[in-house]
Amino acid sequence: MTPMSGIARRRILRDRFFFVLKLGLWAAIAYSFAAADEFYREYPRFNRIAYGVNTFLTGSILISIGRFVFISLYRRRKKKSDRVRGNYVLGISQIATILNVAFGIIGLMLVFGINPVDFLTSITIVAMAFALLFKDYITNMISGLLIMFSDQFTIGDNVLIGEHKGKIMDITLANIMVKNEDDDVVLIPNNTAFTANIINQSLQNSKKLSLDFELPLAHSYNQEALMRSLEAVVVRYANHIVAGSFQFKVVGVGKDMVQYRLQFFTTKRDSNLRKQIRNDLYLQVIAYDAGQAAYEKGN
Repeated sequence: MTPMSGIARRRILRDRFFFVLKLGLWAAIAYSFAAADEFYREYPRFNRIAYGVNTFLTGSILISIGRFVFISLYRRRKKKSDRVRGNYVLGISQIATILNVAFGIIGLMLVFGINPVDFLTSITIVAMAFALLFKDYITNMISGLLIMFSDQFTIGDNVLIGEHKGKIMDITLANIMVKNEDDDVVLIPNNTAFTANIINQSLQNSKKLSLDFELPLAHSYNQEALMRSLEAVVVRYANHIVAGSFQFKVVGVGKDMVQYRLQFFTTKRDSNLRKQIRNDLYLQVIAYDAGQAAYEKGN
């Protein structure tokens, strides 16, 4: 068993334990309403506490059952698929958490003798002001939920979101955590990701390695020599690169710069190997540019 599967199993056992605990406490309180009716009439404060806790537990138990049903149905439907979206399960869990917090607040109101309906009616104007004040955070949270239930990407995918490229480590109600090639974790706000152009490289061929770079226009007249110098680097990794997949082309010409793109496919998904190949190619581009500059200076 892998460490990850052990963590997942402990999480499932913990959830089951808390569900049984909530169910047992709910049954005990429900029974006490009939068995200790006189006690509750004599001590109304305890009656409010029991009623508030019972309301929270009722909602929480129903939410747990709903969460289990939705996740089970989703996993059964995706059983034969090799792409099960962990963010869908995460989205269900986030909604369950929000609903649990809502029932917890309602339970506290009942404990203190506050009618939730009257309270919500009386603070309508305050709630509107609160919504305007935290508009960005609320829209960011809604964007996060929409992303969790979308088919754009899932946890573990390699993506390009705007200028950020890397592997998705987690999706929260606030941001998307992406680990880039330098092992830095970049937090991308959900609003930014929701409106940005997204390229999901995991839905394409994740073995494709693409290298984009620019050279001064004056150093780009001999493209054949540039291509041979890059091929010399690729040849060193011939055992790890698919034969015949090497592609080199010009993708744009500016006033002072020429934009190039180099693409090929690796034989396996080895991030360390791909990082090393990419680094060596960039070093070769720098060496070629420096060589062209020295040649111009000498002439």
